[in-house]
Amino acid sequence: MQSASNNEIVSIKPTKIKPTVSKKILSIVGRTNATYKLIREGDRILLGLSGGKDSILLATIFTYIKQHAPFNFDFLAMTVDYGRGGEYEYIFEYCEMLGIPYELNRTEIFKILENHKKEGSIYCSFCSRMRRGELYNIALQRGFNKIALAHHLDDAAESFIMNLTYNGSLRSMPPYYKAQNGLGVIRPLIFVRERQIIDFIATNNIYIAPDCNCPINWLPEDKRPHARGESKKLLKELESKNPLLFKSLKNAFSNLHANSFCDTRFLDSQDIGIDEVGND
Repeated sequence: MQSASNNEIVSIKPTKIKPTVSKKILSIVGRTNATYKLIREGDRILLGLSGGKDSILLATIFTYIKQHAPFNFDFLAMTVDYGRGGEYEYIFEYCEMLGIPYELNRTEIFKILENHKKEGSIYCSFCSRMRRGELYNIALQRGFNKIALAHHLDDAAESFIMNLTYNGSLRSMPPYYKAQNGLGVIRPLIFVRERQIIDFIATNNIYIAPDCNCPINWLPEDKRPHARGESKKLLKELESKNPLLFKSLKNAFSNLHANSFCDTRFLDSQDIGIDEVGND
């Protein structure tokens, strides 16, 4: 379950029957990959495997793509340990069962969080950036050209609502973007619903650690994030009234009309200079 060199990733042969991924999920991921060319010939991809339901599904699908795709690529699943310990044995066992190449990467992220957090503050985004930064560093050091993350459609919708209502911006999560360091970041599950992932875990009776080793669950006195929870609740209420809400949101994310808003970068040109248009 370790990388043998910078050019070859070695996996362990499965010892048990693989979990079943629904044809619906495989179809969604297949179309997403075909549309956005997320995984290509010769790619070396570092997959962030937290041990939660989303990343477990993504790692499982990668083994399927590896076996059935008409192109060759390598991947390594990696868990970033925060430096405070955690429940990882089930991840090792799952990866060994499916032949997923896997490594546990020990860090001191928790110590850094403790030294820099401010009383009453929420450090989820800071923690996420450090974990992502660790994956970036490993990828660059070991010759990977892409990072794979397990965000799904519900994540994208929640981020859109959060940015709209809290940050004053129209922003969500793209299937692909290139980081400043040159690494590609891909989200193969971006059009999969969270409830489909929950069904995959339940149907296959897959064990998931209760807190997914998340630091926010370790210290009860720490302030909890609320924006995402409130956004999730709002979306649930809206979907109860409009069952096609997420289908519409998915289509909207691919059907932008930038010049219908007020950003001067996208407005149709006029006789007057564009800099005469005021932005308060």
